[in-house]
Amino acid sequence: MKALFSTVFKKELRDHLRDRRSVASAVGFTLMGPLLFGMMFTVMASWMREDKPLELPVVGRTHAPSLVAFLERAGARLSEAPQDYEALIQAGKLDTVLVIPDTYGKDFSEGHSAAVHLVMDNSRNQARKTVQRARQLLAAYSGMLGSQRLLARGVAPELAAPLRVEEVDLSTPERLAATLLTIIPIFLVFATFSGGMNVAIDAMAGERERGSLESLLLNPVRREALVMGKWLTAVVFAVVASTVCLLGFVGVMTQVPLQDLGVKVRLDAVAVLGLWAGVLPLALMASAVQMLLSTFARSFKEAQTYIQVLMLLPMIPGMVLVLSPVQSQTWMFAVPVLGQEMIIQEVIRGEPLGVLPFLLGLASCAALAGVFLAWTARLLADERIIFGRS
Repeated sequence: MKALFSTVFKKELRDHLRDRRSVASAVGFTLMGPLLFGMMFTVMASWMREDKPLELPVVGRTHAPSLVAFLERAGARLSEAPQDYEALIQAGKLDTVLVIPDTYGKDFSEGHSAAVHLVMDNSRNQARKTVQRARQLLAAYSGMLGSQRLLARGVAPELAAPLRVEEVDLSTPERLAATLLTIIPIFLVFATFSGGMNVAIDAMAGERERGSLESLLLNPVRREALVMGKWLTAVVFAVVASTVCLLGFVGVMTQVPLQDLGVKVRLDAVAVLGLWAGVLPLALMASAVQMLLSTFARSFKEAQTYIQVLMLLPMIPGMVLVLSPVQSQTWMFAVPVLGQEMIIQEVIRGEPLGVLPFLLGLASCAALAGVFLAWTARLLADERIIFGRS
């Protein structure tokens, strides 16, 4: 059986490697995730950069010369706001505008709270960092004036703030990175499922439509060896696709300025190997269930429909983890797809996992792969499957 299995595997691998266009499209498709990740986070990092000066248009600069001087000392670049500043903010050409009313000087001299208006569009993500920096400067100026007024009246400023809250953040940059980079496990799992999809469909449904599956089964070869050989070919393509996707993410993360987002990702050889070992067992189960669906389907197009729906299911755990992160527990690593995504997140967080989560993931995926392969071999004994069903 070993010799027959090896023969089938070599034949299938050679046949599928000849279709270079299909191989190139499968590999190129897996790089869409890293490319989208790189473009998205590069743009986000450019929004969040702290080293660029704060550009702040002002209406009524002459009404508050001390405020204007404070903002300029703090490094803000002030300019006269155009007349149609509200339309420009809504159009996305301006981030925010500071409006100082005519009554500012009167209220300030009388010791009242002097109002200023910070005009913005909160629906624009790109403007949020600029608005936040402007708010911080105005809050600092307000706090400074409040302290000076209390001191002028012989009152200690500490009396106005009887409680001071100091936050102690125990999160590490790696843990913050895992929270921000929750889309990476989704793309890695998706690449694993998509890598061997075409191979699995063509190996069963495609050969049946071409009429070659019947002649292949007429040869003195055990159905188990036939299924295993075709399955291993799909596994090879799935592993290659997930590896290419992983290397793409590693390359992109070394180029994207994630430090501008306040996160840090550890990308040493051990971490990359952990990510690869975490997602690798999923190729065993994914290829096996795709083989089963391709065998059961009546035609090539029907198999494509089944597997395209199947590829949406692994995204559900990933979306749940994005919207509602959970604390990892040991039993979760034994659940296919969920376990792989949990391992990837824990590795990105820099948490020590040990060997057990990887073994649980491998055992569960291998067990399900064995069940699906045995089911597929049993279906090949049914004449309705081999010759097609009406």
